[in-house]
Amino acid sequence: MSDRDQAASASQPGARPARKPRIFAAIMALFGAAMLYGGVELVRVGGTVFYLIAGAAMLATAVLLWRGSRWAVWLYGALIALALGWTLYETGLDIWAMIPRLGFFYLLFAWLLIPRARRGLAGGPAFDPRVARGTTLGLVVAMLGVPLAALPYASMITRDGTPSAAPGTAGPAADGDWTAFGGTMAGTRFSALDEITPANVGKLRVAWTYSFGDKIPEGLQVTPIKIGSSIYACNGVNNIVSLDADTGRQNWRYDPKVEKETPFLSCRGVAYYKVPDATGACAERIFGTTVDGRLIALDAQTGRPCQGFGRNGQVSLLEGFGKVLPGYYSHTAAPTIARGRVVLGGTMPDNQYWGEPSGVIRAFDALTGKLDWAYDVGKPERRGAPEPGETWTHSTPNNWGQMAYDDELGLVYVPMGNSTPDYFGAQRRPFDDEISSAVVALDVETGRRRWLFQTVYHDLWDYDLGSQPVLFDIPGPAGMVKALAQSTKRGEVFLVDRVTGKPLAPVEERPVSTRGHAPGERLSPTQPFPTDMPSLAGGLLNERMMWGLTPFDQMWCRIRFKEARYDGPMTPPGLTPSITYPGYLGGMDWGSVSIDTDRGIMVAVTQYLANRLILVTREEALRQKAYPMNMGRRGLAALRGLNAMEGTPYAEETGPFLSPLKVPCQQPPWSRISAIDLKTKKILWSRPLGSGKEAGPLGMKSHLPLPMGVPALGGVLVSRGGLSFVGAAADRSFRAIETATGKILWQVPIPESAHTTPMTYLGPKSGKQFILVSAAGHRSLSLGAGDTMVAYTLP
Repeated sequence: MSDRDQAASASQPGARPARKPRIFAAIMALFGAAMLYGGVELVRVGGTVFYLIAGAAMLATAVLLWRGSRWAVWLYGALIALALGWTLYETGLDIWAMIPRLGFFYLLFAWLLIPRARRGLAGGPAFDPRVARGTTLGLVVAMLGVPLAALPYASMITRDGTPSAAPGTAGPAADGDWTAFGGTMAGTRFSALDEITPANVGKLRVAWTYSFGDKIPEGLQVTPIKIGSSIYACNGVNNIVSLDADTGRQNWRYDPKVEKETPFLSCRGVAYYKVPDATGACAERIFGTTVDGRLIALDAQTGRPCQGFGRNGQVSLLEGFGKVLPGYYSHTAAPTIARGRVVLGGTMPDNQYWGEPSGVIRAFDALTGKLDWAYDVGKPERRGAPEPGETWTHSTPNNWGQMAYDDELGLVYVPMGNSTPDYFGAQRRPFDDEISSAVVALDVETGRRRWLFQTVYHDLWDYDLGSQPVLFDIPGPAGMVKALAQSTKRGEVFLVDRVTGKPLAPVEERPVSTRGHAPGERLSPTQPFPTDMPSLAGGLLNERMMWGLTPFDQMWCRIRFKEARYDGPMTPPGLTPSITYPGYLGGMDWGSVSIDTDRGIMVAVTQYLANRLILVTREEALRQKAYPMNMGRRGLAALRGLNAMEGTPYAEETGPFLSPLKVPCQQPPWSRISAIDLKTKKILWSRPLGSGKEAGPLGMKSHLPLPMGVPALGGVLVSRGGLSFVGAAADRSFRAIETATGKILWQVPIPESAHTTPMTYLGPKSGKQFILVSAAGHRSLSLGAGDTMVAYTLP
């Protein structure tokens, strides 16, 4: 029925006059007032004028609806046309960017198109809904149909589908073991196994699963190792298990009985050591560490503690530190085994106080547990333990990421963090700044430093190196060159000569912002940027990239972005809000990068989430009772607001830059998986990682299985079979991607998201290749937390 028909029907004798749509008008007025208010605020801080115009138009539409005028429909139709034009101007055909700009407006317009909603309207031009519906249908098809059809293809960037192979280091041994966290001590995460290929990967089936039975918020971050017929793995409360590699049946389990209320319940791996020329008990050993500061040696065959190691198979890692409060020293990476030594760093909580435990690097005798050497940057001449009454140098940069090792060169490669607290550094000493956020090469025999390469100067952004250095060989003008790739939270990859530490690709010193830093701080005016390797940092943010699920939270994000300081990479923290991008989860974190050494391809998962950061004065911090952990209140202060940073003039508040609906304030993708040709140093392909099916407001699911690029943490397994296996994305899925092309060939649901690195091995009894992944979530990204490992193989 057209508007004219409705009017004629209503004018007939005895007909009741149609009610004016005043309830809808009131709703429209509320929305319009909110948008007008936000629009004014956005214009005030220098943002777009669209929301102000839209809010005014909605209020005017509400007034016309209240009065019962048909002009309301025409005015709102004009707003729809304006919104569509503005959206196309800002976003092009990016469907995820379109949704918050158009979805809400179209929903209200759809209501106006219902004849019943317009019965009370009169005056003004007659309105034929058939024309409107046809026009709107065409607009919807244009707005959604084209981008949806193009989405699987537009989301992938292909530069060169035929990689130029470059020779490199060999993968794991032909016996099919996975002997270390990164496959080997080189950390390439490459396997020489090739039973599973692009032709048959679609036939993979679950072979076995194993659950620890201890579900914790941090999930299960372990990459297991496989030695002989056994899998060895640990969980967040440092239980260590041995499993039958073919069946997943438990051989033994060791429980060190750690306190489950300890912060940072995490264990990313264990280590294996075979004592030379030994037989009997503990001839083969599994080393693990605990979140309460112990190094443990177990018999690989029985799981019993090795009695000749330390005291009852344990060594305290707290000796030499003085008083250590609970939760202030742990070790979460897999131990590094190097020439009969167990080399360890340590993990400390961020941003609690100046004076936290030392970041000393230590090597222990793998047979006896005695300290062999130490690298304490504050006392570099000291090899042994501190003298009585002394301690390791407090507050020095620490190592919490996975180390790598080259036995031929006798060098241990250590990715360093920075001195805590992260966001104010005026109190740091010259030796702190010297090794902060650097990869350091230590002599395996003495612990002396051979060289270092720094990726950030005077780090104030929590850009510590969580990524394992990756060792491989590349062709050079004079033959093969021993290379090291160090990936960073910044999203940059540095290539250096692992013999000398000199860059193999040009590194440029670029000026960075010093505007708005905290009083008393000192800054580096430049930072290093690799210029020959492709940047995976995600580019620069701007207001147009701010996002939300509705125009209201998108507008809120735009306002907060414009209010904050953002001058590009390394915008300094200060007493006014600043944006850090990429944020403290990367870029690239503990997943590092993986290298297919057959094909000369580097594969990496990168995350694109910004942080919003502000420093507050000590007086304000005390007013809000922001105390260091275990000094006045229990648990990490960051989970409730401020981090104390006691011992400095400031406290800090930082976290992911999220909208009120708890979705990122920047538009997707929030992660990508990319491949780089190491010979040409060009991106072969790059695609968003993960679908939107698990994403939604306030932790709810959207159930939209569309490529989105969801938040992701984790690494990639690459194989001689030409496949890259990856979990990482917070969408409870596990995928196999063709390494050369970026095509997803296999995808299956898993119990929880896999924020770890998969591994592969050859079953000793079955002779089959297995793919094993820990699918257990993580509290920083996922909707749940589990404790399950899942193994796949061909039928």
